Amino acid sequence: MDNTPRSGTELLWSALGGDPALVDRLEYGGTSGLLPARLPVMDLARAAVAVCSLAAVEHAGLPGPVRVDDGAVATAFVSERHLRVDGRAPVNFAPLSRFWRAADGWVRTHANYPHHRVALLAALGVADSVEAGSAVAAVAAAIGERKAVEVESAVYAAGGLAVALRTPSEWAEHPQGREVAARPLLSRERLDEAPPRRRSGPLRVLDLTRVIAGPVATRTLALLGADVLRIDPPGNPELPDQHADTGVGKRTAALDLERPSDRRAFDELLSSADVLVTGYRPGALDRFDLDRPGLVTARLSAWGDYGPWGERRGFDSLVQVATGIAVTEGSAEEPGALPAQALDHGTGYLLAAAVLRSLTEQRAEGGSRLVRLALAQTGHWLTTALPRYEPERYLAESEGPLGRLRHALSPVSYEGGPTGWSRPPGVAGADAPEWRG
Repeated sequence: MDNTPRSGTELLWSALGGDPALVDRLEYGGTSGLLPARLPVMDLARAAVAVCSLAAVEHAGLPGPVRVDDGAVATAFVSERHLRVDGRAPVNFAPLSRFWRAADGWVRTHANYPHHRVALLAALGVADSVEAGSAVAAVAAAIGERKAVEVESAVYAAGGLAVALRTPSEWAEHPQGREVAARPLLSRERLDEAPPRRRSGPLRVLDLTRVIAGPVATRTLALLGADVLRIDPPGNPELPDQHADTGVGKRTAALDLERPSDRRAFDELLSSADVLVTGYRPGALDRFDLDRPGLVTARLSAWGDYGPWGERRGFDSLVQVATGIAVTEGSAEEPGALPAQALDHGTGYLLAAAVLRSLTEQRAEGGSRLVRLALAQTGHWLTTALPRYEPERYLAESEGPLGRLRHALSPVSYEGGPTGWSRPPGVAGADAPEWRG
């Protein structure tokens, strides 16, 4: 019988190149039944946190054990919902970040950032000056007149974010879906023979990430003692509530890398950093030449840095829609969503684990290191690698006096025991009142 808590962790730990024997240090506990969904979301969450903890113990040279509490895991995976700022609940999705009914299906948009809102409205021919309530009605009308894929293409062409709803099979046939399925969950590369950087103090992590996944990774590295410095462009800071949730343990600075003085300051920081974590659209930072000998670089993207969508922006909610997760979690009437932004949080803990494993290997072997992860890859792993509850596996059919019945198998199971009942139910009251001979 499959032991999901252990097997999910073993799969991830193997993908990270970890010593299989270390999995024996894990202890699981806490409240069960959390993050309920059709897909095994809690198994993903538990395994991602477990391997991050294992990587931390390994890097620190501690003996363990490693305790994974389901309650703590589930709460952390919805940390943005529990956040309060002076008693105020956060704003996690703007009014124009939602599902919309198109002429032939559904579309989901993401317009939390002001520039994405402007691009969305421009693509749909809606004036940017309209008030919030009027904008929702105008966007609904504009999308309702178009096909979902047409909206997706138009909004992306304008610099915005919109994704047409696809079924799992449609995503499997999509060019980007095929590219994702053909690759491993994550990649880890040794780039050269450079010696590891010498450290006289805490680990130095330069954080160029946004929203949830990357900031969760660097928030975790800060928890483990790293000096994490986040850099944002002066004119485009992180959304306040996102910063309040994921900025704990870090310091932040604003630098315009197009300005020579700021670029020099950034280059000095990079030259003395141990780890660089980036979460911008693939290719967006290439012109800044971020490679340095001895550096551990972790690159995070939405769709992967390959395939026809390799340079597209994306967020957890949009990846769920494109990959068929929203169909799996939805109903016949409307799409659904996972109980947490689990692709973001799960990838964040995986990224932190990959950084720690790379540092551990680098300490013994040297070499600049490159780690790459993508939300779409994590989504593919969630939907294909972990066992999921399928009632059909535990049902049987039989013919009898009452007709053809579908019924549940007994959960009582042991080696050498019965596999089913010896007879189907009969007509009530039709048997003789006597014991069988």
